[in-house]
Amino acid sequence: MTPKRKRSPRGQRRLAQVDEVTIHLHVQGLEEGGYLATSPDVPGLVAEGRSVMEAVEIAQGLTRKIVESCLDHGDPLPTALAKLNRPAFDLLVPVSIR
Repeated sequence: MTPKRKRSPRGQRRLAQVDEVTIHLHVQGLEEGGYLATSPDVPGLVAEGRSVMEAVEIAQGLTRKIVESCLDHGDPLPTALAKLNRPAFDLLVPVSIR
């Protein structure tokens, strides 16, 4: 009998393939207080937060949800999200020798 493979939670396997992309955010202050973030790269993305950082964090989470939804439903990703941004980079990594 062959052992069954554990399946990862829905969408997790697919998201690992997406890697990391950058998007443009437009953040504006609201008259009543707080900030509104939208993106020309992600149609439909509208995030509101009490601070700039909160609006950006909400926009990041919503972008991930939009990607998950597109992948789950077989819809195409917005163009900016379909292009992976994989520039070369150098890292300093600590290595324990004792």
